[in-house]
Amino acid sequence: MSRTVEHHRVAPQPDALATTVVTSWKAPIAFAIFTLIALALAVFAPRPGETTYRWSRETDAIQVPDLTVPAMQALWAVVALLAVSTLYSVLLVRSKRRVPLWLIVVFALLFMFGFLTWAGAGSSLPMIGLLFGSLSLAVPLIYGSLAGVIGERAGVVNIAIEAQLLSGAFTAAVVASITGQPWLGLIAAMVAGMLVGMVLAAFAIKYFVDQVIVGVVLNVLVVGLTSFFFSQVLAPNAAALNTPPRFDRLHIPVLGDIPIIGPVFFRQTIIVYLMYIAVALVYIGLFHTRWGLRVRAVGEHPQAADTVGIRVNSTRFWNVALAGAIAGLGGTFFTIGSGIAFNKEMTAGAGFIALAAVIFGQWDPIKATLAALLFGFASNLQNTLSVIGSPVPSEFMLMLPYVVTIFAVAGLVGKSRAPAADGKPYIKS
Repeated sequence: MSRTVEHHRVAPQPDALATTVVTSWKAPIAFAIFTLIALALAVFAPRPGETTYRWSRETDAIQVPDLTVPAMQALWAVVALLAVSTLYSVLLVRSKRRVPLWLIVVFALLFMFGFLTWAGAGSSLPMIGLLFGSLSLAVPLIYGSLAGVIGERAGVVNIAIEAQLLSGAFTAAVVASITGQPWLGLIAAMVAGMLVGMVLAAFAIKYFVDQVIVGVVLNVLVVGLTSFFFSQVLAPNAAALNTPPRFDRLHIPVLGDIPIIGPVFFRQTIIVYLMYIAVALVYIGLFHTRWGLRVRAVGEHPQAADTVGIRVNSTRFWNVALAGAIAGLGGTFFTIGSGIAFNKEMTAGAGFIALAAVIFGQWDPIKATLAALLFGFASNLQNTLSVIGSPVPSEFMLMLPYVVTIFAVAGLVGKSRAPAADGKPYIKS
């Protein structure tokens, strides 16, 4: 009897452990900051007038009526709703419950509606152009975030996304200019990105060099090499080596005529359509195939994966190479995707924003894609507001994408966990 009693004294209580929830005050604090920003705009910088949201172009087959709202009344209504959302998030955290993703999305949409209404007072906002440009600017970020997700799910931190995007842009411009074939430029860009990924994998996996250091060195190396070749080779021979043709936009029948959605998603170039396929394939592959199971296994518990016959380092190497090819494909957007000649450091930190999208998206392809779309929207917002003559200073608009990135990762991501073996080299015992 005494043994039985002693056993009950030390037995764990699974129910108590299962109900333990880790909460974070990051979301309520971020909500409060953005609510105060909206309140400050309403109190200290009122803008009377009406804001018109234009949802169609004159050439669209189906016209959607414009939406006109009084600027200040709408802003004050948004401030009230933001305050309610902030209070609700505080109550959730105080009761040891997590702030749901839907509340974060609704809060972000409300704040953006209030800000756009305030900034566009007395003007018309071309929403099709805003959304179309946002998707276009998000394309390299989405490709880069997919590369980051694959690499880190396999256990390798891919800091070199910037280098892979830049090498892809450079190679695509040169090859497409020489051959006159953008498809060859696209393939060459994937090869260039794969080579950068292989260098990262070789040093990180075979020689156990710190992965972050290798990634930073590769970024600096590729920036230096492309800048050197641009100055010494491309600039003097721009007509032959740096006049890349661009992919034409493809109008998908029926889908391209759907109001709002059609002009934004289905009147794009082949690079965008390949992006749709890539997102679907990476998501299905990671979570619904044997390949994805192996990738996640070597990223979470390489020792266990090794014991069941998975070649850990080989799996990591080839998946980092695959990630590099995907990022190289994303780099084509800057040149043959847009019909723009290559220029020094033209990726402008897109690889680092893509890495932030990976973290914000919690290492999930779909969530990372949505995060990249958010950053693309922030990047294009500066162009739209400058066109309509917004009072927002241009300096602030230039820094907006990076401010949104910082707030998203530091303020809204909450408690997230990277793959357990992410960044840790595997030494077979």
